[in-house]
Amino acid sequence: MPELPTIVCASDLSEASQTAFRFAAALARDYGAKVVVLYVYPPPFNEAEAVDRARDPHFEASLIETLRSHTPAHPGTVVEFRVVPGTPAAEIVRVARESQCNMLVIGTHGRSGLRRALLGSVAEEVLRNAPCPVLTVRAGIPPPPTTSTSAATTNNGNELGGGD
Repeated sequence: MPELPTIVCASDLSEASQTAFRFAAALARDYGAKVVVLYVYPPPFNEAEAVDRARDPHFEASLIETLRSHTPAHPGTVVEFRVVPGTPAAEIVRVARESQCNMLVIGTHGRSGLRRALLGSVAEEVLRNAPCPVLTVRAGIPPPPTTSTSAATTNNGNELGGGD
């Protein structure tokens, strides 16, 4: 079985992110990997917001505490929590490269039409620029089984983590 030492799971604290985390944790359990849960917060909107953040020395710590709601079903799964400022898609790709992850897991809201044109698609931009395979997961997908599977495959039939 291929080794998958690091899985980056992007979170925006939505239901889709929770679902994506369950998949990332299941993959980590089956392949002995660690999961890096990443939350990207936007830069301050204005000077007042910048001042408020500067006054709060625990701003990032409180975000990490919120991320801890991502709890793996398997107690042996190693989970690291990171928060960084910036543009979500760019920072997700940067952290994936920096951590030399073998897979990115990201939730998708499934927006289409005008909503997608106005709001953009972080998942789509990550798919285009990621340095590794990306698993996108929609909210509401049933969680993966809690028992270890004998072989995980991608949609094209290649073993997970394999490829060119």
